[in-house]
Amino acid sequence: MAHLNSEQVKKRLADGNQRFVDGIALHHKFHPHRHKDIQDQAPFAIVLGCSDSRVPIETIFDQSFGDLFIIRIAGNIVAPSQMGSVEFAISKFKVSLIVVLGHSNCGAISATIDECISKTHLSGSLHSITNRIKPSILPLISLNLPNHKLMNKAVEVNIINSVKQLQDQSPIIKEAIENNKLKVVGANYSLKSGVVQFLT
Repeated sequence: MAHLNSEQVKKRLADGNQRFVDGIALHHKFHPHRHKDIQDQAPFAIVLGCSDSRVPIETIFDQSFGDLFIIRIAGNIVAPSQMGSVEFAISKFKVSLIVVLGHSNCGAISATIDECISKTHLSGSLHSITNRIKPSILPLISLNLPNHKLMNKAVEVNIINSVKQLQDQSPIIKEAIENNKLKVVGANYSLKSGVVQFLT
């Protein structure tokens, strides 16, 4: 496949999501025997997404084996291992687009809101996730938003903050962006409609 620039990659993902929403997906069946000869991978995009089982990333973008380099973690946060995985993929595959993919009704966001408001007790391991989401939540608490609006806004702010972390905290990503070889964008998946909305 010829190298795609960031806008071409974004369009390919958006077109795939539209096929998924319209019920005309090209990759709705996966046949392992058709892919047994794949030795090398050449993904055209990196997706940092949430671990939520309701968000099958290849499916919602209507992509197949080897198309996407996917990193999944609850709350689509940026921790050192996620950053390292992104840097590896950039260096190895020269992709031009990173998508931070969040989604509606995210359990990690909900847990963080509960922790901030109700002071719920969480395990130390779960704290390692919620502590990275809290900077997105805490400024919103004082706005006294209704629960559903707080949740929706928190999901969006968390996506945008993860985008900024990728842009600002990695010399490898920074250099690629400065050389116009890479873009980092945020996107929000609706569990209800199946639509992926690009935020940035």
